[in-house]
Amino acid sequence: MKKLIAYINKNVLVKVASLQTASLLTKIIAGILTSKAIAIFIGAEGLALIGNLRNFVSSVQTISILGFYNGVVKYVAEFKDNTVKLSKALSTVFYVGFISTFLISFLCYFYADSINNIIFPTYNNYPYVVKIFSIVLPFYALNMFAFSIMNGFSNYKMLIIINIIGQILGLSVTLLLIYQNKIEGALISVAIAEALICLITLVGIINRRSLVSLIKVKQISFKFLKKMSSYSVMALFSAVILPLVLLAIRNYIIDNVGYKDAGFWEAMTRISKYYLMLISSLMALYILPRFSEIDGIKEFRKEVFSFYKTVMPMFGLGLIIIYFIRPYIVSGIFSDEFQPVEDLFFWQLLGDFVKVLSIVIAYQFLAKKMFWHYVVTEAFLVIMLYLTSVYLIDIYGVKGAVIGHFVSYLMYYAIILLMFGSSLFGFDTEKT
Repeated sequence: MKKLIAYINKNVLVKVASLQTASLLTKIIAGILTSKAIAIFIGAEGLALIGNLRNFVSSVQTISILGFYNGVVKYVAEFKDNTVKLSKALSTVFYVGFISTFLISFLCYFYADSINNIIFPTYNNYPYVVKIFSIVLPFYALNMFAFSIMNGFSNYKMLIIINIIGQILGLSVTLLLIYQNKIEGALISVAIAEALICLITLVGIINRRSLVSLIKVKQISFKFLKKMSSYSVMALFSAVILPLVLLAIRNYIIDNVGYKDAGFWEAMTRISKYYLMLISSLMALYILPRFSEIDGIKEFRKEVFSFYKTVMPMFGLGLIIIYFIRPYIVSGIFSDEFQPVEDLFFWQLLGDFVKVLSIVIAYQFLAKKMFWHYVVTEAFLVIMLYLTSVYLIDIYGVKGAVIGHFVSYLMYYAIILLMFGSSLFGFDTEKT
């Protein structure tokens, strides 16, 4: 525990201080206020539609930038003192991303009716929302390109300030649109929220405007593009497939149980997201860089079990407290209409606990660039998530979705333990 605290004090708090905490709290508060507004002005059925659009938007945004973000951050940091290599990296990502984004925007715009039928089932008709999203998508891509450059240059303070301002701006626009236009306003806010930050980001990189001269068509490098491919595929797989699977599960609930129950499930996943933000940020800031630093099995084992012994008991206690105060959480974040959500907490919390147990170990895939291990295990997870959810929804109704969440992550955790058995427990799984 002392080592964990010392590392955080040295490498995290000194760099980002209270700004990181402020950014995280701003994001959580913005999410809660948005959820409250949706509960008051729209209701559970509208929340289901908003959840579908969010999943679609999230997947398409990642596809549009080809999952380049993490790769750009790495190579900008690596090449920031080498103008030639930096120029190739920026030029390749900018122009390839530019073509990809406009192609995706074009497809979304002209196939808006077909997309509408997928993400807004039965009686809803919002193709114009999809068209609005397609128009603002290039601004999102430009924003992420600028973000990756600032991240690569370790401009943490500016990044966090932009995030905070962006969250406040997004919240203000969302609340105004929901108040004035109800469900249509909420959907439009989802479509444009990420793109709104673009103007703020561009202001933030004025001091890096000299980089613009490095972005040239002739500097596009297919060799560099090949280097980016592993980062791209890994990002695309997790950030695209999972939201689409969640969208498919929600549509299954809509078709077989009802819109309102789909809204209750969406409410539960939102609450889960809020408390998982805290531990996810800790894992991203500590576990990933720490696993990247260490090479030996002994150190890897030590770090995993140290996290299990120090952080997981506190996380487990927090989940227990959340379970017992769930009526206040539901009424506080949503409204009395969402009281049935209380019945979904047990399996969701249990699943989230197992999820964190497994992700701590699975970060090794990213740290050591274990490409195929990552893809195979993620594929197994999303397939099991969909199959178990659909099977259990038929038996238990909407509660089946949260039971499926627990069962799928339990199986995923079992696979992870088998793969890292010799590293964690000192035995060779192939000989047992």
